[in-house]
Amino acid sequence: MISPLLAAAAHAARYARYWWQAGTAHGLHAPFVYDLYTLALRHDGEFAAFGPIEARRTALLADQRLIAVHDFGAGSRTGAPAHRPRTVAQVARTAAKPARYGQLLLRLVNYLRARRVLELGTSLGLTTAYLAAADSRTRVVTLEGDPASAAVARETFGALNLANVELVEGEFSTTLDRALAAFGGPLDVVFFDGNHRYEPTLDYVRRCLPHRHAETVFVLDDIHWSAEMERAWEAVKQLPEVTITIDLFAVGLIFFRPNAPKQHFTLWV
Repeated sequence: MISPLLAAAAHAARYARYWWQAGTAHGLHAPFVYDLYTLALRHDGEFAAFGPIEARRTALLADQRLIAVHDFGAGSRTGAPAHRPRTVAQVARTAAKPARYGQLLLRLVNYLRARRVLELGTSLGLTTAYLAAADSRTRVVTLEGDPASAAVARETFGALNLANVELVEGEFSTTLDRALAAFGGPLDVVFFDGNHRYEPTLDYVRRCLPHRHAETVFVLDDIHWSAEMERAWEAVKQLPEVTITIDLFAVGLIFFRPNAPKQHFTLWV
């Protein structure tokens, strides 16, 4: 088991490396990446959905109900038990994506005019809400292995009146292929946030590859969460189908644009 102090030091070192390498729009010579960066990733405008979703976050952070969370992925950096009772507030503090990245995902879905979105890892539903709130015409299917988290996520979708979200409960090994088939067409956005191990991450990415199109983006969460996730990120970048990747530290964007040269960017957000 790695100590919290060592885990924090390792994460700080990974962030320092990112800080040293990251750039901005200045000097970006790829028109697609420049437009995406300036019009979506760095867009600082407010969307109407931000307020209600963050109000829901505040409510979750105050929720002292005890739930038995079963983590099917890598769990905590510190080696905490994968199956343990926690309050909803504790889960919201540690598992929910920060507002700035949830809002980035909403802007990304909005910019790409995505209509078919798949999420692997619902947790309490805050990031799902950002994916779904971009456009009520967008169909969002989200997969969650933990029944307790799924129950709270359903409360989140109800509180925010998100009728365009379908939550599929169960382990990804059994639910992913069914979800992919149920879309009946290629996906526009896939957000991978359900497991932080090397082999499962690559497996999920590979299983989704046949369901992409020329404008699809895969979003890989926590690419610098651990050395194992950094290894998975590097392996994904080398897949022959991948042409463009963008490292934003907390997430990585993966594109498959035809005829584009293979390019890897590290950018500030």
